[in-house]
Amino acid sequence: MNKSGQIILVLISILFTSYQKIFDHLPFFSIDFFLFTLIAWVVGWQYDKARNYEKKARASEESYKKLIDSLPAPVYVTRNHKLVYVNKAALSMIGAEKLEDLMGKSILDFIAPEYRSRMLERFKQIKKEKQPVHTIDYKAKRLDGSIFLFEVSSLLIVFGGKEAILSIGKDITEKIEETDRLIQKSEKLALLGQMAAGIAHEIRNPLTSIKGFIQLLKTSTQKEVYFEIVLSELDRINEIVGEFLVLPKPSSAVYMTQDIRILLKDVITLINNQSLLNNIQINIDFDHDLPLISCEENQLKQVFLNLLKNAMEAMPKGGSIRVVVKEKDEGKISIQIIDQGVGIPQERISTLGEPFYTTKEKGTGLGLMTCYKIIEGHNGELNIYSKINEGTTIEVILPTITQPLLKMEVSHSN
Repeated sequence: MNKSGQIILVLISILFTSYQKIFDHLPFFSIDFFLFTLIAWVVGWQYDKARNYEKKARASEESYKKLIDSLPAPVYVTRNHKLVYVNKAALSMIGAEKLEDLMGKSILDFIAPEYRSRMLERFKQIKKEKQPVHTIDYKAKRLDGSIFLFEVSSLLIVFGGKEAILSIGKDITEKIEETDRLIQKSEKLALLGQMAAGIAHEIRNPLTSIKGFIQLLKTSTQKEVYFEIVLSELDRINEIVGEFLVLPKPSSAVYMTQDIRILLKDVITLINNQSLLNNIQINIDFDHDLPLISCEENQLKQVFLNLLKNAMEAMPKGGSIRVVVKEKDEGKISIQIIDQGVGIPQERISTLGEPFYTTKEKGTGLGLMTCYKIIEGHNGELNIYSKINEGTTIEVILPTITQPLLKMEVSHSN
């Protein structure tokens, strides 16, 4: 330890006593001399000790900075939520050119609002436990306003002689996006396998029938009856393949402003003859002053035709179907199709819309799956409520033009 302060103060005491000896003719070695010299020695020792601590603190801080700057990962030091040091990797990540651009700014300024309370609780935990805490993710902002995901670990340190929090982490935006892409790819492959197995199963049944009747044609005289059955089974295969091709086929939908009342009236006109033949009455109940919607007209007509057809098939003994259209919430419109059919078991409702899962004897499930896909593309919802022997209610919720669609052009990709 450097003792320059101690030596200087003792020398001052000696010089002062010498001055008194020469000019005031006082004795050199007196009680005052020993007392002042002792005080000078103690004060000097404390002064040298404080300087030594300060020097070590500065050296420690410089060592911290050199170590932090050498790390390839982003590192920053905060005190009372203010940035006191940031390494080069962190400067680059946040989009700053120099350290001065960030010094003194609150770390909360770089955190998305919904994550700030999480960070504050995190800092409280760090100060309380005084040990490294597990990693956590934040949604952060760069200086240019762009958003990224940041995974960070933090611990309490002494920086510049005071307590501070050191945080080290990495930008995981690409990692998360890649994980999401892999999950989506995995889900698509699983769906493709499921659909392929379903198609093979659905097509094999009519093919077996066709094969059997063709063999009968060789020996039978009732060829006309058998031909009709074979043609019927071929039509069924064509229908299955047609429904399947609708799903993966890329299409671009052009959205236009539509009146839901006119669209539904057109659909009911198309299906009305079929409903009367099945002894089914379709009643419509519209709210007054319904807002307009933005949609692809033909796609929505396909959805409502499919849903009405399903409702009719669920009512083999006839009855009535109610179509209720009303404004549900601000910016949303509700279309309910309520039948008096046989109903759907509760445990099966969650699986409706999956390919080749259906409650119909000869259904494929692809029609309802297409409905879900179209409504999802319109940024809407399709909900099913049902009770056995009481009937089923299918509710379609669509955004109105007061709540613009998030997707004005929809691409259905493989």
